[in-house]
Amino acid sequence: MDSHYYIYIVLLSFVATYPIRAIPALFISKLNLSGYWQRFLDLVPYTALTALVFPGIFYCVENNQYAAYIGTAVAIIAALARASLSVVVLVSVAAVYVAIVAS
Repeated sequence: MDSHYYIYIVLLSFVATYPIRAIPALFISKLNLSGYWQRFLDLVPYTALTALVFPGIFYCVENNQYAAYIGTAVAIIAALARASLSVVVLVSVAAVYVAIVAS
């Protein structure tokens, strides 16, 4: 398949899903919520990401499971160091890449 095909899929997915997520966020950000509900909404992205991504971590690298273990460990350490979500993802992906290239 042409590599541009995948770029089109990613862009189309972005266009289809971003407004669905952004519009409610605009309205919720203007509400005055109690501390409990604010904390609850702050944790939703982390719990959703964990539920969706964690099971797939150990199946993503077919012949090199140690790369998946290294990426998971780096992600956990970065999260414990209070790095932002995007930094955690980028650092863990870089660690998996280095582990695959090194093996």
